[in-house]
Amino acid sequence: MNEPDGRPGYGPPPSSYPQWQPPLPPKKTSPAAVVLITGSVVVVILMALALLAWGYPGFLREPDARSAIGTRPAGSASVVSPTSTPTSVPVAPPADGRAPLPKRPKPLADPVTCAFTPESISPAPKKVAPPPDGPARSSGTVPVRLATSAGPIGLTLDRALAPCTVVNFLSLVKQGFYDGTSCHRLSVASGLRMLQCGDPVGDGTGGPGYTIRDEVFPELTYGRGVLAMAKTDQPDSGGSQFFLVFGTTEIPPEYTVFGSIDDPGLAVLDKVAQGGVDAAKSALGDGSGPPKIPVTFTQVTTP
Repeated sequence: MNEPDGRPGYGPPPSSYPQWQPPLPPKKTSPAAVVLITGSVVVVILMALALLAWGYPGFLREPDARSAIGTRPAGSASVVSPTSTPTSVPVAPPADGRAPLPKRPKPLADPVTCAFTPESISPAPKKVAPPPDGPARSSGTVPVRLATSAGPIGLTLDRALAPCTVVNFLSLVKQGFYDGTSCHRLSVASGLRMLQCGDPVGDGTGGPGYTIRDEVFPELTYGRGVLAMAKTDQPDSGGSQFFLVFGTTEIPPEYTVFGSIDDPGLAVLDKVAQGGVDAAKSALGDGSGPPKIPVTFTQVTTP
């Protein structure tokens, strides 16, 4: 699901160029020759400086700290992840509190119209009916309780942020789609602290057999306590997988935020994060993988 941490080079190293040799001066130095030689030296110096500045990513640049949350294994979705924290080192619970939930700069129309697109792959890993296309409220909140093997996690879904995503999540909950599934990907890397869940297959490849539209806006952020949808590197490719953010997560505003996590749930996530990643079962190449402390949904309910 993730590309290697290193970025491709933007040009060949200096050793691939032939060593520059200054032109032989004329036997009798003339003003024109002096100008020619001086100009050549200046051009070569400028070329060398340009090569140093732009030929090596990271040499004179800030590293790209953005990450992504994919819903497919490596080779299917091209994503970039930051350098990982060693999985053998426990992650201490953050000292800071939860991040504020993002807000839309302009409220959505109420209602909005939702649409759900069947995927071409068949059959779905776990049979489920998509929600009906049509209007959906864009105001109000809905509580959801995740009863898990690691402890209870409470969610509050926010219709004002992502009404169609909330409709989809509630539909999956009411059909028992998440019951018995496990969270397959924990990341404790700096800039990507989250637990990814919602795959009935358990390896990042599964979904409900249809996709939902992204409900994003430029002001989205992903701080501690945020609930968001996972997807591939393609737009409108989410389905059932989601991620629970328990620490700083620096990713672009391309993942739908549709709710928040309660404090007891964050305490459960902190415990899971401290347990670390099961490196023996990780095949993603970015330090993330199944948590050593399993998180299996025994029952997901909503009023």
